[in-house]
Amino acid sequence: MFDQLDELVAEHSALEQRLADPAIHADQGKARTLGRRYAELGPVVAAYNEWRQVGEDLGAAKELAADDASFKAEIPVLEARQGELEEQLRVLLLPKDPNDEKDVILEVKAGEGGEESALFAGDLLRMYLRFAERQGWKTEVLDANESDLGGYKDVTIAVRGRSEPMPWSRLKYEGGVHRVQRVPVTESQGRIHTSAAGVLVFPEAEEVEVEIDPNDLRIDVYRSSGPGGQSVNTTDSAVRITHVPTGIVVSCQNEKSQLQNKESALRILRARLLAAAQEAADAEASSMRKSQVRTVDRSERVRTYNFPENRISDHRVNFKAYNLDQVLDGDLDAVVQALVDADTAAQLSGEGS
Repeated sequence: MFDQLDELVAEHSALEQRLADPAIHADQGKARTLGRRYAELGPVVAAYNEWRQVGEDLGAAKELAADDASFKAEIPVLEARQGELEEQLRVLLLPKDPNDEKDVILEVKAGEGGEESALFAGDLLRMYLRFAERQGWKTEVLDANESDLGGYKDVTIAVRGRSEPMPWSRLKYEGGVHRVQRVPVTESQGRIHTSAAGVLVFPEAEEVEVEIDPNDLRIDVYRSSGPGGQSVNTTDSAVRITHVPTGIVVSCQNEKSQLQNKESALRILRARLLAAAQEAADAEASSMRKSQVRTVDRSERVRTYNFPENRISDHRVNFKAYNLDQVLDGDLDAVVQALVDADTAAQLSGEGS
């Protein structure tokens, strides 16, 4: 570990010198890449420097304690701090998810439960929009298929960040089936029902990452429709793109312009193709995404939202809290942090995805 740390300290120093050169900043893309790496190494270098200083202080304290017993009290304090820093360094040196710097395409789909499931999908959408707002991220609705009562049969949003933490690093744990337990607005007897909605999360792909051959696409246009099938547009502005080699189909009808809907559909398609390519090429990525939705089935849940008890439970890490109202208002930090911590612990124990 420490051989690697010496190399990282040298890299950090070299990056500092390069970034001080005004010529580097003529290429903004390169400067941004170097700056991101420099910032990433900063905490590692700081912890390593402190670890070395504590080691020197500990050695000095042990020498002095041989002649003066008053220095013995410092030894356990320094040893404890040394252990803390070693653990911190182990965490900092864990392999980084290459997508953690990416933006996100997030889809919410109603499942079992009919209209109640669609209303819950709307609740999840608002939760993610408010969480994004708290993080300082920008959101954009790419496509939405509303239900009759104001929920969503399915909705797709883009989430974009400018600084740490970036959207993928926090939202990647949201993929899976989310189950709700509550009395639906359509229930006249006051009985609690269980329904589900599915969430899919993809790192957004840059155009240069995923090249799409136009000859591989089948593009259909049709008239947009609103809840209940009512027409909301008198022109064929909605777009359905089929990627023939993979069979992936993406539809967008949110914008009034056919061109805008096509561009939104291509963004979603690129994200799906990138995720598919990463899963096919990398078993690690496949394992990481194994909890994503396969079928929106109540039994295949990652999280339960219990309204009568104001309780949220994440079944992957045995997280439980009684602040469901706050979570649905975008306060997802504790839930997400529990998943981040569990992921880190799994990697440290050698069981990481």
